[in-house]
Amino acid sequence: MRRTIPITAALLALAVAAPVASAADYPLPDKPGTPQPKPSGKGKTFKVCPKLTKKSKKAGCKYTVVQKAVDAAKAGDTVKIADGTYGEGVIVAGANKRYLKIVGNVKSPQKVMFDMKKIPKKVKYKSKVKGGNAYNTQIQNAVAINSANEVTLNGLGARNFKGNGFFVVNNTGYTFDHLWAQNVGTYGIYAFNTIGGTMKNSEASYNNDAGFYIGQTPPQEKPIRTIVSNLKSWGNVLGWSGTNMKYVTIKDSDFYNNGAGIVPNALRSEKFAPPEFNTIINNRVFLNNFNYRKGKIPFLVQSSSTDGVPYPIGVGILLFGSQTTTVENNQIFGNYLLGFGALQQLLLSVDDQPVDKADPSGPKVKDMVEWYTLRGNKVINNKFGNGGANPNGRSIGYDGNGTDNCISGNDLDNEPTVPANQGTFVPCPFTGANVFDSAAQGEAVGWVASSDLEANWLKKPQAPVAGVTPLEHGTLR
Repeated sequence: MRRTIPITAALLALAVAAPVASAADYPLPDKPGTPQPKPSGKGKTFKVCPKLTKKSKKAGCKYTVVQKAVDAAKAGDTVKIADGTYGEGVIVAGANKRYLKIVGNVKSPQKVMFDMKKIPKKVKYKSKVKGGNAYNTQIQNAVAINSANEVTLNGLGARNFKGNGFFVVNNTGYTFDHLWAQNVGTYGIYAFNTIGGTMKNSEASYNNDAGFYIGQTPPQEKPIRTIVSNLKSWGNVLGWSGTNMKYVTIKDSDFYNNGAGIVPNALRSEKFAPPEFNTIINNRVFLNNFNYRKGKIPFLVQSSSTDGVPYPIGVGILLFGSQTTTVENNQIFGNYLLGFGALQQLLLSVDDQPVDKADPSGPKVKDMVEWYTLRGNKVINNKFGNGGANPNGRSIGYDGNGTDNCISGNDLDNEPTVPANQGTFVPCPFTGANVFDSAAQGEAVGWVASSDLEANWLKKPQAPVAGVTPLEHGTLR
C-alpha cells in the first residue's frame, strides 16, 4: 500500500497525496461483505494481566500474553486487558473472531500500552493465526484485524510500531473507541478496504504519515457510512489522510498542529477512486503549521516526503480530486498558508496504463480521467479566522476546476482568497461547469515550488487556544 508519486516541476504543489502505508507486511485486500452472523449467547471473558500474581489470579487473570487470549477466544467473546505495558503485536483474523471485544482502560487508554520497543527478540508464544505471530509481524501493528467483522477495540494505547497503531482491513463493520496512538511508522489509526465502521473518542500524535486514515472504500449500492467523531489528531505530517475513501462522516473533532489538517485524496495506486460521498462537519481545524522538516522531531520522516517534494504545510482542509464531498460548519483558523483548498488531481498521467495494475485488461487511465476531477463538492457555512483572533493566511483557495462545485454561506473574516476576486466561487446549490482560473492554479503551484516551505505563509499574530501549544518546528518532547 506504500506508493510513490511521479512529480513534475509544474505540479509540485500537489505532492500532498504522497505515500500510503509503510513497508509493513499487510494482508492482501480481499472482498469485504461476506456474511458473518452475530453469534448467539453472552460470550466468555478472557482476562490478561502483565504478571500472574496471587492477586491477579484471584481477579480472574489467566494470561499474560494478549495474543494467547485472543487465540483462545471465539466469536462474541471479550478479552479484558489489565493496566500495564505489553511487548507484542496482536492479530485478529477470520470469521471465528467476529464480534470479538478487546477492552483495556476506557478512561485512560495509555495505561494499557502496546509498545514495540518492549517486544523480546525471542517470541515466547507463536500465534495459531495463519501467518503466525513471528517477530517481523509483531513489530508492524499493535493490533491488526483482518476479515473479522464487528471487532471492537476500546481503551488501548500503542507506540513505536513500524507499521501502524491500530489497523483493520477487509472488514464489514468495526468499532475503534478510546484508542491512543503515537510515534508509529505510518498511521496511528487506520482502516483499509472496509465497509462501514466507527472511530471515536481517540487521539493520534507524532505519526510520520497521518494520525487517522480511511482508504480504498469499496463502492456500495446501499452504502453503509463510516462515522468518525470526537478525535484529536496533532503533531502528525497529516491529521487525516484518506485515499479513495467513501461514505465517511468526520465530525466534532480537532485537527491541529499537523503539517496539514484533513486531506482526502484521489490516487490510482489504490482501488475505487475517487474519494466521494464524504462529509466533513462541525470540526475545528486549526494551527496546522507543523514544519516537521525543521528541528528535532520524535519520528522518522518518510523518504518519499524528503527525497521528493514535501507535503504543503500550513493547510487546514484540502480536497484533492474529491467528489460529492460536503465541508460544512467547520471552524477553520490559524493555518498560515490556507484554510480550505480544492484541487483537481493533476498528478494523473493520462496514458494507456490500467487503473489497476493487477488487472491489465481492465479500464485504462485515459478513459477514467473524470474520476479525478472535482465534482459536486459543497463548501458551506464554515467559519474562518476564529472571529479575527486566529486568522488564516488565506481563507479559501479554489481554481475553478471541475463541475457542480459550490462555495457559499462561509464567514471568511475578511481574509484573502485565491483568486482574490473570488471569481471561481459559485453559490450553492449549483450545477454546471465551473469557471477555471489558470492564475489561481499557478499561485497554488508556486506555494510548494519554493525551497522554503514557509515562504508563502501569511503569518499573523494568533490568540492563545485553550489547551494547545502551537507547534511550528520540531522539538523533542
